Amino acid sequence: MKKDWKIIIAIAIILPALPAIFVFSVYVGLFGHLQSKKELLNFKNATATLVLSSEGELIGNIFSENRTNISYGQIPSNLIDALIATEDSRFFEHKGFDSRSLFRVLFKSIILNDRSSGGGSTISQQLAKNMFGRKKTGRLALLIIKTKEAILAHRLEKSFSKEEILTLYLNTVSFGENIFGIETASRRYFNRKVELLKLEESAVLIGMLKANTFYNPRLHPGNAVARRNVVFKQMAKYNYLKATQADSLCKLPLIQNFKDIESDGPADYFLIQVKNEAEQILQNVRSVSGKKWSLEEDGLTITTTLNLTLQKYALESFREHLSVMQKRLREQYQTPSGKKVIGQLVAQELKNLNLERRAGEVNIRQIFDWNGSRSDSLTVADSLRQALLLLHAGLLAMDPQTGSVKAWVGGIDFKSQQYDQIFARRQLASTFKPILYAEAFELGLQPCQYLDNDSVPPSGVDEWSPVNYDHTLGGKYSLAGALVHSMNIPTYNLFLNVGFENLDTLWRKLGFSFDLVNTPSLALGTGEGSIMETAVAYSVFANGGYRIEPQNIMSIKSPDGEIIWENQFNYKKERVLTERSSILISAILQKAVREGTGSAMGSIYGITLPLAGKTGTSQDFSDAWFTAFNPNLVIITRVGASSRAVHFNNGSYGSGSTLALPLVALTLKKVQNNDTLAHQLISLFPDLPADLQGALDCPDFKEKNIINKFMNLFQNKKIYRNEGTREPKHKKKGFFRRLFGK
Repeated sequence: MKKDWKIIIAIAIILPALPAIFVFSVYVGLFGHLQSKKELLNFKNATATLVLSSEGELIGNIFSENRTNISYGQIPSNLIDALIATEDSRFFEHKGFDSRSLFRVLFKSIILNDRSSGGGSTISQQLAKNMFGRKKTGRLALLIIKTKEAILAHRLEKSFSKEEILTLYLNTVSFGENIFGIETASRRYFNRKVELLKLEESAVLIGMLKANTFYNPRLHPGNAVARRNVVFKQMAKYNYLKATQADSLCKLPLIQNFKDIESDGPADYFLIQVKNEAEQILQNVRSVSGKKWSLEEDGLTITTTLNLTLQKYALESFREHLSVMQKRLREQYQTPSGKKVIGQLVAQELKNLNLERRAGEVNIRQIFDWNGSRSDSLTVADSLRQALLLLHAGLLAMDPQTGSVKAWVGGIDFKSQQYDQIFARRQLASTFKPILYAEAFELGLQPCQYLDNDSVPPSGVDEWSPVNYDHTLGGKYSLAGALVHSMNIPTYNLFLNVGFENLDTLWRKLGFSFDLVNTPSLALGTGEGSIMETAVAYSVFANGGYRIEPQNIMSIKSPDGEIIWENQFNYKKERVLTERSSILISAILQKAVREGTGSAMGSIYGITLPLAGKTGTSQDFSDAWFTAFNPNLVIITRVGASSRAVHFNNGSYGSGSTLALPLVALTLKKVQNNDTLAHQLISLFPDLPADLQGALDCPDFKEKNIINKFMNLFQNKKIYRNEGTREPKHKKKGFFRRLFGK
């Protein structure tokens, strides 16, 4: 009996002390690490890096958690009122936790196993949870977690002011869809800065805190409205609103302005390059200073070289021109012959991808359309058909003096077409010719030396023979005239004089990665290059002969504004072409824009800016190119389907001057109408130096003597199409046309 009483007394003494013993055990870390006051003060959210244009405008974020931190002064009072009324009405009274609510929740959750009981956590406790998360589950784990959060909440209250706690909370809380913090949520769901939120918008966002998916206004607008109205009623209950105000607000419709801030920016292809370059820069910074920076967590600010205005002009030009050309291409393949061709290509693709048995399988797919992308049910075969008929395009603009990238349009739609066309390698066609002519000038040839325009016997390589664009024969073209008018036969004859090895050496110096093959058709552009490589090469013509390196970033700063790295643009440039040769090519290609293959820039689009340029059209119109430059800007574009077998069947739609040139022309027309931007990006070409004055003062074309011309009348050689031809079939000329030539 005595022993039983001792046990009862011991239990009576120990049992009331158990909660205190448990709390003490948690406090000293027996159930895991508990953050100290110092750790709380040093806490830092994973904050997205801001990527800015050269004008300081936001073009995107780099993040692990999509978050932009704000200060207390940016938070509107209506948002604070909604938060306090809904989540923690006694926030300004307690010291971190509300004991009555906490014990109620613990009793229901642990004793009654009611996980839906909710409530009980103050804003400070929720902040503790947001800062360090919850990893374990189970009744005992929940008891430990809740106790830890209560202790941390009390430490937070001792470490920070109430205003700082509210700011930390609103910067850490999740709003679903990989969105963290009130500023990012405000931009996502209402496309506005947090300080500009209306009361009804604030109420929607605060309502999401209870369950960010169930009350997501985009996914479940009905649920979001119902929860918003609960927030209004709570605000009335705690005298933040009058009852009549709350009733009126409850009747408002839900108005969203959803913005896909993750993949709907103006320069998403460019952002990938910026991220890769920035990571390399920060690695170098760390190796020098030992300081480790994280692009995805440290809230850095990257200022890029991109000119956002020019970028937007290019995007507008893509939509304006390619929407029309895409429609025309689809119409071409709606004819019986077109359907047959595309059907054969689809069958071949299914075979190549080993998808023949799944050709009829139906899936929901995202379909790109210039009038608005959409989801639709498509068979595998139809999906391939859609993909094959898409016109792809890329555009790159850069400063040829520094290499600063000014515009980067890597494709028609980043969401559905993520392969960057800036790096796609395709046949250069006639945009290759200036490289050949530059090497000719390096070897001492003069712009006014003449090249034969006679028909050329088949080379023996697949019976190939060059053909002029207009199918004319006879006479002679000056080097300058042949390049201005992109004549194929004189260019081929020039190639024979220059030689493959000389041409190949310059090609490599310019930075092209494709290995040239010594074939006759090389003269007309069978060599392959990317938009990026071509922009670097044409920069050599624009800057006096130096190869530049593309630059994407101007500076990287810490969250406090400290400069971590700054681009001095002082890298060593390699001379790859003499100044004389670059000046001559520049002068000739200026004439090509005024009078030659690029004349549509002025005659159709009214461009009066000082420009040099060159068109390019590959075999069967598979790819269309246009290059333009002046001393301050190089702009290159290429258009073509993913398969070379899909293309326009005539030059009226598929040539470089009609398919690619308009993208540059429409972009530069907008620049021309913007005096400030035109002054920044465009400069005059320098006058020809004294020793080159008059270097181009000769006729582009001159006839041979009458005997040679008469003999040419009776030549009846078979002519083959080649990379420079813009007509699908050769039409034989009549006697009198051959007699009188052009």
